[in-house]
Amino acid sequence: MEIVTSEDDGTTARVALTGRLDIVGAEIIASPLAALAGAKQGLIIDMSGVTFIASVGIRHLVLTAKALSQRNGRLVLLNPSEMVTSALTTSCLAKVLPIARSDSEAVAALDALPHG
Repeated sequence: MEIVTSEDDGTTARVALTGRLDIVGAEIIASPLAALAGAKQGLIIDMSGVTFIASVGIRHLVLTAKALSQRNGRLVLLNPSEMVTSALTTSCLAKVLPIARSDSEAVAALDALPHG
């Protein structure tokens, strides 16, 4: 699992994940996502490079989303593969882990957050 983070004006960050989000991949992303959830208001996670997701990977995404939500923030998943989308849909996590299919859709979802 490879994780690449880029930040904008300080309130949001974009994270690109590449590889398998299995137990090893989940360990790699756990600390960086926890740190971002504590420091940012919005997080776009580009999932287009994730080829597999296990329940432990889903767990880390949910924990990050919940941490952001407690601070009136939001996490948006960008372009997950069909397999990842299916796993998330089957888990009934669409409200906790919203999916965007374009950059503009993901940014719009974060822009919908209350500012203040």
